[in-house]
Amino acid sequence: MKTINELINIDESGWALVTEWINDATNKIEVLPKNKKEADNALYQTQVSTRSPMGAIIYETGGLLIDHGWIRILGSGNQKLNRTLPEWNKGKTFKEYGDKPAIFLVADDVVGGFFAINGGALGDDLGNVYYFAPDALEWEPMEVGYSDFLWWTFTSDLSLFYFNTRWTGWKKQIAKINGNHGISFYPFLWTKHKNIDDLTRKIVPISEIWAFQQDALKQFNNGD
Repeated sequence: MKTINELINIDESGWALVTEWINDATNKIEVLPKNKKEADNALYQTQVSTRSPMGAIIYETGGLLIDHGWIRILGSGNQKLNRTLPEWNKGKTFKEYGDKPAIFLVADDVVGGFFAINGGALGDDLGNVYYFAPDALEWEPMEVGYSDFLWWTFTSDLSLFYFNTRWTGWKKQIAKINGNHGISFYPFLWTKHKNIDDLTRKIVPISEIWAFQQDALKQFNNGD
């Protein structure tokens, strides 16, 4: 594994580019302050250069909250998003730091959708981002890499992407939720329902949502 000094690129930092994108964003973005020690650890554990947008976000931020906190892009952790990118993946997509995961979780949303980079498990389009849709329980290709994914979260009309999972008054409710939690729905989003407002909502740890969805997916696959 490369040392932290080998991973920090002072002359060509990707943060300058990410900052430009943030300044041009049309969606609300909150840049969470970093903790220097945690940023060093997270960058080392992820083994990416700060020349890349991913490395820059890890090293310069505790993470990014997009559209009033609806989407959470993982960095090096913050009180509002107390999960680092590598720690969140450890035990889910790889066993030990330095392993090359078949998928790599990079962001998620408040309704239990997860964004991951394809490392080989999801198809031949290595490096592209996929979305694990909570209303379908399947990985859907977004046909973009990590950098374009960032730009998409910054500038796209997210209300169109989430048209069937946003309920009346969602902004007020998610303002009370930190980045470690999400909304669990009942009946589940993948069941038939006419209106999202008719479902019961409960705030739960995002880790519980991930584990429950993956267990449900395994059961469905075993039943095929």
